[in-house]
Amino acid sequence: MDNMTSQQRLYSIIQQIPAGYVATYGQVAELAGLPGCARMVGRTLSQLPSGSQLPWHRVIGASGKISLPVNTESFSTQKNRLVSEGVQMSGICISLKTYQWRP
Repeated sequence: MDNMTSQQRLYSIIQQIPAGYVATYGQVAELAGLPGCARMVGRTLSQLPSGSQLPWHRVIGASGKISLPVNTESFSTQKNRLVSEGVQMSGICISLKTYQWRP
């Protein structure tokens, strides 16, 4: 991963998150060799091109919540994609103990 840009490193890690699991922004940053750069992960995902195949929906906040405003289409899209992959939610929370990816 040494010759990759930060963005490419993040994409590479996110691509590896299996269906039915989630990773936190901080976890993705750490695995990409960018400790302390959780906000960079969020910024990078917010700039994905339309129609991207990257499983962005599998990245959530450290509290186990989707980090998008609850009453938005993006929140509903992320929630629906996670639920369709078997991730169960309690209200707006996801159990990291149960669903966090541990590579």
